[in-house]
Amino acid sequence: MANTSSTPPSLQLGWIGLGSMGNAMAKNVHAYLQSQSAKPLGFYNRTASRGDGLQHLGGERCASVTELAARSNVIFISASDDAAVQSIIGQIISSGSELIAGKTIIDTTTVHPNTTKEISQKLQACGARFAAMPVFGATPVAEQGKLLAVFAGSPDVYATIETFVKGVIAREVLQVGEEPEKATLLKTAGNFITAGLMEIIAEAHVFAEKTGLGSDVLEKLLGLNFGTVAHSISTRMTTGVYIPANGETPWSDLNLALKDVGHGVDSAKQAGVSFKVGNTALGHLERAKMYSEENGKRPLDSSSLYGIVRQDSGLDFRTDYVQKRDQ
Repeated sequence: MANTSSTPPSLQLGWIGLGSMGNAMAKNVHAYLQSQSAKPLGFYNRTASRGDGLQHLGGERCASVTELAARSNVIFISASDDAAVQSIIGQIISSGSELIAGKTIIDTTTVHPNTTKEISQKLQACGARFAAMPVFGATPVAEQGKLLAVFAGSPDVYATIETFVKGVIAREVLQVGEEPEKATLLKTAGNFITAGLMEIIAEAHVFAEKTGLGSDVLEKLLGLNFGTVAHSISTRMTTGVYIPANGETPWSDLNLALKDVGHGVDSAKQAGVSFKVGNTALGHLERAKMYSEENGKRPLDSSSLYGIVRQDSGLDFRTDYVQKRDQ
């Protein structure tokens, strides 16, 4: 359901980071602002060309992080990893406390919970308001504005941004408390579950193929008995999404999966939790990365652990479907 709330005229939104997910979310926020006759979205991305599409739609390009921070009341961040987020926060803080005091900063990046806690403390010391809001869903879901967002921060921060999130970026927002790191902890747990599902479904498909049961009937079972998430993971394997065709981009990049599952394994270790399935999935993702390196750094999807499970059972990394498609 589309958001019908109004946007306060004094608010100026800024967006930092236009990767595939960030670009999709930013465009949806900008479209919502236009629908409200509000100020256009300001944006910054290190690779300037990534912002050309948003600028064409009416977004306002900023030359630097500090320029965007100076002009924006509310700043969303969508970066690739912990180091990128820390660099962005460092640049915002270098602008000076007098510039950023009272501003609202929302990080949508999936980072280590320790990183979230650290940057929260730094920003709060400067008088800024901070919340973490990682999201669940691949790029096609982000483009539709139907992600699941996980929010942790003060209620007044949520009240400020709700109109730009629910029904714009996300179909639903799951609030998990006022400590920002709780959001990234939940995202980490969710990523572990997703990786575990990928591992189990990959093994089931290899079992179905080698026993002659067939993938079609297994995929029907997954959809009818285990839900849309399991079915979606299955189709990423059976339709070749796990190893995109040359020139195509992954739905969810393997490198991001390595980061995310790695954070989960590390967080579990710190908490004294045995993460056997998580470690197995991480090992398969690491080997998929090696396959990518050995094949001209071919981009792979996070579901590419399927190829490794296939190899371990004596099958080719590529299914017959993928081999025919690539020819």
